[in-house]
Amino acid sequence: MRRAIPLVLLFLSGCSVGHYEYSSEAEKRVDMTVTGIPTVMGLGTLGTTIPLTAKYSLTAAHVAKFSMYKVKAWHPECDLAVVYHDNSESNLPPRFRNGNIGDRVNLYGYSFISAMPVASSGTNLINTGLENSWNKLSCVVVAADAGVVQGMSGGAVYNASDDSIGGVIVGYSKEINDNTTGKTLYKDVALYVPYSRFKDWLENAIKS
Repeated sequence: MRRAIPLVLLFLSGCSVGHYEYSSEAEKRVDMTVTGIPTVMGLGTLGTTIPLTAKYSLTAAHVAKFSMYKVKAWHPECDLAVVYHDNSESNLPPRFRNGNIGDRVNLYGYSFISAMPVASSGTNLINTGLENSWNKLSCVVVAADAGVVQGMSGGAVYNASDDSIGGVIVGYSKEINDNTTGKTLYKDVALYVPYSRFKDWLENAIKS
């Protein structure tokens, strides 16, 4: 990824941005997890996980926090976690590769609205800052003009050119503004943590 420029993420809002659609391919690549505390009506929220090994999966930290899975490792800066999960029937291991600005990407996850696997496509636009309860400003994320719906957090971002995983979905934003001028640079973008930000941490997290 190119060096981060001085941008600031304004806010996360709504329940989706951009276009996404049902995808049987997403069902092959990622898993759904129920998060939060179920109510008497059977309601809750959904998140997505990425199978890594026969016993570990990768997801967003804010998904892992409220999921039913035991956490193996938390990333110290990024909104990421490795959780224990039986992936014995998955096609493993996945291949990771960092992408570049301008590359085409495909996003896979599960929709909170329909509880169905969904996918979207877009282009890596820019590196941007993201600071919240789960992600420190030092963990620079990538903004892409791909669709995202609530529930896709923890899902996989695939590099379209070679079908490798380039990152993990952590959210979306209605706007990204220039930190100096306040000018709106992009609207309705997906946000993901690129592989370059968690490569070493991930390798250490799944060693044992």
